[in-house]
Amino acid sequence: MVGKFVEYPFDTIKVRLQTQPLDRPYFNGPWHCFKCTIKQEGLRGLFTGMASPMVGSMVENAALFVGYRQVQRLIREYSATAEERVAMSQMAEADLPQLSLPQLVLAGTASGAMASFVLTPVELVKCKLQVQLAESTGAAIAGNQNITTRSIRYRGPMHVISYTLKNQGLSGFYRGYLATLIREAGGGAFWFGVYEYACAVMMRRRNTTNKKDLSAAELMLAGGLGGAGYNLSFYPVDVIKSHMQTDQELLGSARPRSFIQTTREVYAGAGIKGFYRGCGITVARSLPTSAIIFLTYETLSDYFG
Repeated sequence: MVGKFVEYPFDTIKVRLQTQPLDRPYFNGPWHCFKCTIKQEGLRGLFTGMASPMVGSMVENAALFVGYRQVQRLIREYSATAEERVAMSQMAEADLPQLSLPQLVLAGTASGAMASFVLTPVELVKCKLQVQLAESTGAAIAGNQNITTRSIRYRGPMHVISYTLKNQGLSGFYRGYLATLIREAGGGAFWFGVYEYACAVMMRRRNTTNKKDLSAAELMLAGGLGGAGYNLSFYPVDVIKSHMQTDQELLGSARPRSFIQTTREVYAGAGIKGFYRGCGITVARSLPTSAIIFLTYETLSDYFG
């Protein structure tokens, strides 16, 4: 939760950069977006919609790491002989045989796919709140009263939830689910895969096979690299997701665009660079956040077994 609080202003800037109009962008970069948000909305504007992801981050990380460990167990059981399964049933978690890197990547992919089901509604609520003020801020920046802006419809997360449920039903919470699934499954492969690879390299240098022998700094370095890999690998899909989840607010569209349609329109409006707006700041903020997450995970795993 502390990590989410620290990184949330960066996430707000990222979403606003991603979803600004393709033909007339309000902001020329992260720093410009930050200054304009502070000027027009105050510090509070950077934390718009934070309640939903604060709760969601706990569920998300729990789903990711629990899923990661459970899929590893399934892989071991599926690939082991009957005798090996009996032997493993009597082993402590730390003594179980190591999986190969491809098997760990598979476990990361599966855990990300499972987390996407929980994460999609959380991200939808967050994005809707983050962009609604960006429209009015953008108009003020442009200094043009003829710019069409959407009224600020939502008072908070509960208002988004009640409005979506009333007007679109449960399915309304899963706008952008395909994009979230692709991002989380592919990103999970890179997040855990890069982390495990970095740990393996450092363990070889220390001539050990146990992560317990790695220092906190080494675990944090591996975690930071995993976070960078996650965000770099599927960032364009995250841009598409943000557009899909904010169609109604930014385009006034009651009918959601498909994944392919959104991709085509982003490319037509801004070219390749349209898929990478806000990428730099997203990768930068993921380094310390993922470093802390993985260090906490390994520390708790070591403590509780």
